[in-house]
Amino acid sequence: MTFDPRHRSRIIHDGRDRAPARAMLKAIGFTDEDLARPVIGVAHTWIETMPCNYSLRHLAQRVKEGIRAAGGTPMELNTVSVSDGVAMGTEGMKASLISREVIADSIELVARGHMFDALICLVGCDKTIPGGAMALIRLDIPGLVLYGGSIAPGRFRGRDVTIEDVFEAVGATAAGRMTEEDLRELENVACPGAGACGGQFTANTMATALEFLGLSPLGSASVPALDARKDEVGRRCGELVMDMLRRGMRPSDILTRRSFENAIASVATTGGSTNAVLHLLALAREANLPLTIDDFDAVSNRTPLLADLKPGGRYVAVDLDRAGGTPLVAKRLLDAGLLHGDELTPTGRTLRQEAATAVETEGQVVVRPLADPLKPTGGLVILKGNLAPEGCVVKVAGHERMYHRGPARVIDREEDAMAAVTQGRIQPGDVVVIRYEGPRGGPGMREMLGVTAAIVGAGLGESVALLTDGRFSGATHGLMAGHVAPEAARGGPIAAVEEGDPVVFDIAARRLDLEVPEETVRTRLARWTPPAPRYTRGVFAKYLSLVSSASDGAITHPPL
Repeated sequence: MTFDPRHRSRIIHDGRDRAPARAMLKAIGFTDEDLARPVIGVAHTWIETMPCNYSLRHLAQRVKEGIRAAGGTPMELNTVSVSDGVAMGTEGMKASLISREVIADSIELVARGHMFDALICLVGCDKTIPGGAMALIRLDIPGLVLYGGSIAPGRFRGRDVTIEDVFEAVGATAAGRMTEEDLRELENVACPGAGACGGQFTANTMATALEFLGLSPLGSASVPALDARKDEVGRRCGELVMDMLRRGMRPSDILTRRSFENAIASVATTGGSTNAVLHLLALAREANLPLTIDDFDAVSNRTPLLADLKPGGRYVAVDLDRAGGTPLVAKRLLDAGLLHGDELTPTGRTLRQEAATAVETEGQVVVRPLADPLKPTGGLVILKGNLAPEGCVVKVAGHERMYHRGPARVIDREEDAMAAVTQGRIQPGDVVVIRYEGPRGGPGMREMLGVTAAIVGAGLGESVALLTDGRFSGATHGLMAGHVAPEAARGGPIAAVEEGDPVVFDIAARRLDLEVPEETVRTRLARWTPPAPRYTRGVFAKYLSLVSSASDGAITHPPL
């Protein structure tokens, strides 16, 4: 049966009774000819609060050109975004993960209200990427996600730098290892223009994952934000979404359990962000596909670490693009038999067919050969144990320790942890425990880049471990366990940890344990009482009343 390209817009634009709707749209320049074509939503998250999404309004114009050239009528819409880098370490950071839900909800609302025939979501920073994808999956109409691209690296005293270096410099300055003048000089050059943070942090990780998942065209994410080639990528994606519409190709035709395994493999082989666990679980829930936190460990354990990317490695996203981009990464894994090559991409071609076009730059050193990986297994490890019965996430993409035992330094708020580090109260061997920062407890599950970077900057990165029911930035490195679940606000065992308790990280055994008798833990939890919600009105209160555990993606579906 032929798919009707106007399967939704006919209802809202056609016929005598819809004259008022057409009159409203004609007021802003749409013509009868425009309204007789398929209507394509062009959703983006342009905002003047960060560089990450700053190029998206320009890119949207190129996408719209492609849609018009292919016979469609684009309708542009804008939604919110919260900058992790700007808000990090403050109460404002609680808005970040919550914004993922708001982005998904708002795009879904406009698309349902205006009955778009197809949708293209332009995304930039961390939460906009899964937010756009969640909306597309919910709607299940033809469409794709287009990443705005990475920022170029800054240059500081002859070397490339990223925002990660600035966060770590804060700790180095507090420890007397850098001067205030050094810090200001670095601050002034670290972010040279528009684009998302340059390492394999959360934005680049999720952009890569969506290509391997099949919601973005392979190779589209690698092109940097301000590269002249990005305009052509935008135009081609506008044309592609029209092609998908004519074929009737929906997310439900693309997404499978195997495509999610491909996405996890892309995160593992590039040393990507731990936040991918949270976001891919959320996408799987939207798609009603089986995926658990344990699947990440299984896929990562069979996937070699091939991409030498920051924060664990040496290079940034721009370097990956020059080396051959994400198609090269896909080809490496396909050659090793580590991807499901028959999974579909937006073009209708398989992942294997798309990766066959990869062009490797001669002499590149960013993506290692299969015979010489950086590590034989990937960067994601899932630990369980009596401190994390539902699991927690550790990234071991660099040269992190595989074992640590130390006394707990228990802190119930991120700001207090930051003060403890910068004031010299954290000592070598300690285990910093930051709790009540989970999805419900925060609320919003703040990232801890300020704290983790300060630990590294203070020279404690190789001797201190940290665990939290909050999250880590993709720029975090060192022995850090995030997403500890159940969280403290739900009465998880992390709520029972007391100052000085011995805590053990055993990466090889996949364990995170509190060395305290089980009876003592039970007694402590029996007298534990839930803290009062930090917010009782507004969006934060709505979120904490609905949000699930981090082990389930921290989604906000209402109970059935």
